[in-house]
Amino acid sequence: MTETVPTELPVARTCPFAEPAEYERTRDQGPVSRVRLPGGDEVWWISRWQEARAVLADGRFSSDRRREGFPLLFGDKQTRKNFQNQPLSMIGMDGAEHSAARRAVISEFSVKRIAAMRPRIQEIVDGFIDEMLAAGERPVDLVRMLSLPVPSLVICELLGVPYADHDFFQSRTSAMIRRTTAPEERRRCLEEVRGYLDELLGRKMASPGDDLFSRQIARGSFDRGELVSLAFLLLVAGHETTANMISLGVVGLLEHPDQLALITGDPSRTPLAVEELLRYFTIVESATARVATEDVDVAGVTIRAEEGLIVNGLSADWDPAAFENPGTFDVTRGARNHIAFGYGPHQCLGQNLARLELEIVFNTLFRRIPGLRLAGSVDSLALKTDAGIYGLYELPVTW
Repeated sequence: MTETVPTELPVARTCPFAEPAEYERTRDQGPVSRVRLPGGDEVWWISRWQEARAVLADGRFSSDRRREGFPLLFGDKQTRKNFQNQPLSMIGMDGAEHSAARRAVISEFSVKRIAAMRPRIQEIVDGFIDEMLAAGERPVDLVRMLSLPVPSLVICELLGVPYADHDFFQSRTSAMIRRTTAPEERRRCLEEVRGYLDELLGRKMASPGDDLFSRQIARGSFDRGELVSLAFLLLVAGHETTANMISLGVVGLLEHPDQLALITGDPSRTPLAVEELLRYFTIVESATARVATEDVDVAGVTIRAEEGLIVNGLSADWDPAAFENPGTFDVTRGARNHIAFGYGPHQCLGQNLARLELEIVFNTLFRRIPGLRLAGSVDSLALKTDAGIYGLYELPVTW
């Protein structure tokens, strides 16, 4: 079913414990509707779980940002030109090209390799919590002292990026994902981060280390521009997403003390709690944009070749046809079939790492600081309503 008046994007998420009313309304009308992007273009909107998974698994929908019709949620015509002038990132590849690029790095994120990182991640988490406990004043900002530094240090060590440079790339990536950042400023930040990574890879070619980038270089068959694009993708995705999930997860658990008690009483429940947190918040809700390469029927609606679409992850993960009482936060739900990590060929490469970091952070934080509580009301929290990745700018806590 289509709407007479398309929903205008972006739709602000003003409450972390509810989906926007527009999402529920649109989903109730049908799985496929129309939305209008900030630049004025209209694209298709997939709002239900079944159709969302079907689209994300369908090779007739392309992830190539260079294609005409691909939805650009922010940016301008120059943004598309920039995509055409840069080496493709894995996130924008299709078919055999994407499969080959993914195979080259998939072993770095295998369950076995990530599990081997547990002791080091535990050490990192304990170190930052030590600093929190030693802080002379309260409240402390959990974003600054734990949520952001943990995944930043973990991904830096994995990739071989000096953690001393984290302020540089975090400030640029934060600007790039804000919807309010001017296109020219976003391009400048992108160029600065790519330039930094190109220089870093040059140093690793001369003096390799024991890290993912060095191992990619050692394989011998790599395109430097594509490796810079891969480095950019992993660096940005590897800390921004997990950092915001840590912050929102803490708020979600503190605001549902009965659910928190279930995992503090039995930490083996935490992995399931992580899945529920991922579903409940689905912080990257519209990153799953695609463009049709041919005419495709989706739930009785024909999406024409070169028409764009966006799979709304949050709406799909709050679809009552897939998740009973989706607005109820239930850490025993046990549903790993959410699409918080996407679905299909482009499902998040680093999901095993994110799950492990979240499990370790929540178990360690609430064990070591059992009296942890918000320093203010939820209504006073600085929500990222202007960003492409939902989360918190600050999270004042005390104990």
